[in-house]
Amino acid sequence: MAAHQEKKPSEERKHKTTQNDTQTSQVQWGRAWEVDWFSLASILFLLMFAPLIVYYFIMACDQYQCSLIDPLIDLLTGNKRLSDIWNKTPTLTYRAAGIYTLWVIFQVFLYVFVPDFCHKFLPGYVGGVQEGAVTPAGVVNKYEINGLQAWIITHVLWFANAYYFHWFSPTIIFDNWIPLLWCANILGYAVSTFAMIKSYFLPTNAKDCKFTGNFFYDYMMGIEFNPRIGKWFDFKLFFNGRPGIVAWTLINLSYAAKQQELYGQVTNSMILVNVLQGIYVLDFFWNEAWYLKTIDICHDHFGWYLGWGDCVWLPYLYTLQGLYLVYHPVQLHTANAIGILMLGLIGYYIFRMTNHQKDLFRRTNGNCKIWGKKPEYIECSYMSVDGTKYYSKLMTSGFWGWARHFNYTGDLMGSLAYCMTCGFEHILPYFYIVYMTILLTHRCIRDEHRCFSKYGKDWKRYTAAVPYRLIPGIF
Repeated sequence: MAAHQEKKPSEERKHKTTQNDTQTSQVQWGRAWEVDWFSLASILFLLMFAPLIVYYFIMACDQYQCSLIDPLIDLLTGNKRLSDIWNKTPTLTYRAAGIYTLWVIFQVFLYVFVPDFCHKFLPGYVGGVQEGAVTPAGVVNKYEINGLQAWIITHVLWFANAYYFHWFSPTIIFDNWIPLLWCANILGYAVSTFAMIKSYFLPTNAKDCKFTGNFFYDYMMGIEFNPRIGKWFDFKLFFNGRPGIVAWTLINLSYAAKQQELYGQVTNSMILVNVLQGIYVLDFFWNEAWYLKTIDICHDHFGWYLGWGDCVWLPYLYTLQGLYLVYHPVQLHTANAIGILMLGLIGYYIFRMTNHQKDLFRRTNGNCKIWGKKPEYIECSYMSVDGTKYYSKLMTSGFWGWARHFNYTGDLMGSLAYCMTCGFEHILPYFYIVYMTILLTHRCIRDEHRCFSKYGKDWKRYTAAVPYRLIPGIF
């Protein structure tokens, strides 16, 4: 449900072996095969309440100036009924439906029909056709990496319209924000339902499907590993990156335009939100080929968690800071603004350099230098479901020697910086750091459980060498 992922900590080298090799653990990639009661309860809770949480936050800003407490007080004291709040909520409109439909069609067009050309003139950028990781069934999918190009084209057209063509107001997203929410929900549920039906009747690769027999779990977490239509339209890559993340910076720009319209200026806090989150979005697309080796692509199946989450949860709750600043403009003191900027930039540096160290280690098979010296690592092995043995190296040098998920630490520092731009009058903009802390901590635990089942005793050796998950000396 999010764009924050961890790179697999391994360099994989394939070797043939027999299936009765008892020294190698049988890896269980992807989601669970069996569903326990706690997992099912969690799934049901998210299916029922995640859409309500999104609605509640957006409604609170629209009707209660971003207060999360006042709606509850009104309901508990009898000042308002649920029907009163619902009746004041803007409904789906033809205008919003048209905007959203054109937006998705445009992003599909850029994804499927415009081959990447950025890699031909941008030094260091990896685009064009790239291979993903090996799937549980042993398949290696190919992807057209053109997200940066799509982002550039989209934003060039946005600014061309704002300053030259004037086809629509730059505030168009904010002005239709709640009607667009209903459109996003329709797409999220439609694509999730379609993916589930497809997995039963027209799976892209039947060997990469997992059926637990529990309808709710399968719908939520997905059945197909890499559902596709045709050769290039990959559901996971498209919906994880487009349309939600391309829209992220456009949404913030629309918030800034609305602030300018309402107050005659754009505050430095709004500028900070646009800059810091813009850096994160650009980093995502610059490293889209790297994304092919992350948890979302390498382990998660495509279900409601990714389908609805990337259509609704990401664009609506990851942009709460900019939305809040439209209702409560904050002009930060210069020192505070600089401090927040530095926190965000340092967090980004840690996030990027941690992943860079792992990429360098993986690409060179450990024949490189991390912080001026040859990296240390632990050799390990595992076996895929087809009985093929793989060997990996888990690095214990650099930032990866400080903590097993130190890239998440940098991510959390950046997340906190986004929230701090809004001051401390309301708790709504701080939902993001709370959510990210829960999400990334859960990712740590989930990934380490998977790695333990994958590597067995080798994983124990690794955790003994790097004992902390996020914060050295603490956790």
